[in-house]
Amino acid sequence: MNRTNDGIGGAHLGVNLLALRSHNTALVLDLLRTAGADGISRLELAERTGLTPQAVSKITARLREDGLAAEAGRRASTGGKPRTVLRLVPEAGHAVGVHLDRDEMRAVLVDLDGTVVARRQAPLDLGAGAEAVLARVAGVVAALRPEPAGAARSPLGVGVALPGPLDHGRGVLHRVTGFPEWDGFPLRDALAGRLGVPVVVDKDTNAAALGLAVGGEGGSFAYLHLGTGLGAGLVIGGSVHRGPRTGAGEFGHQVVQLDGPPCGCGDRGCVEALCLGAVARGDVREAARVLGAGAANLVGLLDIDRVLLGGRTVESAPETFIRGVQAVLDARARRTGDTAVPVRVASGGGLGVAEGAAQLVLAPMFGRGDA
Repeated sequence: MNRTNDGIGGAHLGVNLLALRSHNTALVLDLLRTAGADGISRLELAERTGLTPQAVSKITARLREDGLAAEAGRRASTGGKPRTVLRLVPEAGHAVGVHLDRDEMRAVLVDLDGTVVARRQAPLDLGAGAEAVLARVAGVVAALRPEPAGAARSPLGVGVALPGPLDHGRGVLHRVTGFPEWDGFPLRDALAGRLGVPVVVDKDTNAAALGLAVGGEGGSFAYLHLGTGLGAGLVIGGSVHRGPRTGAGEFGHQVVQLDGPPCGCGDRGCVEALCLGAVARGDVREAARVLGAGAANLVGLLDIDRVLLGGRTVESAPETFIRGVQAVLDARARRTGDTAVPVRVASGGGLGVAEGAAQLVLAPMFGRGDA
């Protein structure tokens, strides 16, 4: 669903779209979004939301006034005059999603439909210090801002996804594995002050999982991200599971080999250390087997529907990782008598985390903040 270009249109909006997050408005916006270009009538909106026709008329009138909705033609009625149908105006607003990896930054500008309209990719040294990283992010966000009619227009907000652990609620980093100097840094507030727009911070795995759920990945699943590190995003019953301290998903630091090789977290025998060690030796099959052992632990604990794989290391040998992880899960299913949990590569490719980061901003507008 990518549409990349250099010029981004759309009328200037003199309204803070993030202030439209009332429950009823979110319900209507979500139905307008899912209806697509064909649109949906006010009567259908009332029927599907349970709102009165009068309430729907007030909400849609306000959305049209703010440029978020527009007429999409008329539809034949079973009786009386044809019904006017409405559609979402995707270009009415944009959000930026930024994926900060240990050595690289990927960023996207997406419209209200979640369609990528511009992207950037650049080297990054996460250990270069806060000032250098903030300046790098600010430069990329400025380059991605839509500029209709030559007048710069700010995005609705910026979602930032990076390795954890971190406090999603406060936007404060903890001891990022391998980069202890970030411990306690208020990334959300520091970036918001520099950019002048709302900022949401979350783990890379949670952002990717949110993007997948919003994009239609239903049920309960685990997204396992193997790149420069290893983590998991968990969606349980359709909602991202972060835990009461937003620390869920530190999948890479489960110990599976006592007295194993040291890990950057300070422990030994972690799945991450074993996986990355095997990759460094060129033994991708062993890395996939170890990843499968960790995935089997998750399946046994959470009874999830499927396992999705992503990250640069997986992208370099996707079939090997699918076969290796699936083999371990199949063996577990034979022992337990359960149906084997399927494994596949997550959609979105290399931009999956960045697109999910943009959804940290957009999804709450459509009532899907924990999608």
